[in-house]
Amino acid sequence: MRSVLKTLLFTVVVPGTVAGWVPWTLRGNSPATANSALCWTGVLLIAIGVAIYLHTAFWGFALRGHGTPAPIAPTKKLVVEGLHRYVRNPMYIGVLSIVIGQALLFKSISVARYAAILWLAFHLFVLFYEEPTLQRQFGSEYDEYRGRVPRWLPRF
Repeated sequence: MRSVLKTLLFTVVVPGTVAGWVPWTLRGNSPATANSALCWTGVLLIAIGVAIYLHTAFWGFALRGHGTPAPIAPTKKLVVEGLHRYVRNPMYIGVLSIVIGQALLFKSISVARYAAILWLAFHLFVLFYEEPTLQRQFGSEYDEYRGRVPRWLPRF
């Protein structure tokens, strides 16, 4: 239960800022697109992104991994179930889907640029912090997982 509460706090603060407040601020005065394929695509990407994030953060990390998505309170076990069977970074993909969905919904070039910068930041964080940390923490278990599950493009 403690992991769930910590995950909730992390979700409000970090993804709430990264995928909520920042894109909302960057969109400026752009109103949502009305009744267009762009609008519905954006809404669909946002919904899918929220579902991916919530599933990964709460079911995967808090309940199965007995930890949180926050680097300061990581999981006690390597999470390889759920969406992690198909891709190593589903939570980042969920957050990016939310941001890209907002770029489409609001027809915002600023939010689209932010999404590109955010992906690069996620990629660098994964390469230089997350993967080396998981390697040290889980050793050969992580090596085997990394060998069979791709980093960004899901394998079904």
